[in-house]
Amino acid sequence: MKTVVAAVAAAAIMVGVLAYLNRNWPEERVVDRFFTSVVNKDFEKAYGIWLHDPNWKQHPQNPNYSFRDFSNDWGQGGEWGSIKSFHIDGSGSPRNGSGVVVVVTINERKEPARLWVEKKDKTLTFSPY
Repeated sequence: MKTVVAAVAAAAIMVGVLAYLNRNWPEERVVDRFFTSVVNKDFEKAYGIWLHDPNWKQHPQNPNYSFRDFSNDWGQGGEWGSIKSFHIDGSGSPRNGSGVVVVVTINERKEPARLWVEKKDKTLTFSPY
């Protein structure tokens, strides 16, 4: 009986540790899908991921961040140039924040990008941190 209790306790601890280590997995996957679309030059799909709205073309343009602004930021002439590769380095949640900061190395540059993913609706924006 002691062996069974110990095994169940060990399994519960392992599940808890795995859940804690992967607590930002959904937000990291959103960023992964976003950058995969950018690398593939599918900016319309990437913009849909950014807005968390794959049907964004059927709605009025976002006045705060238009597709033109988005294309300028993430296209050839943007801060990162033509994005050919990326790697998600990690993520973190501010104590009182409503989202997750995902840190991404782009084109093997030393200074990573930091994106904010809102937890409730999975929209993306530039990190305030």
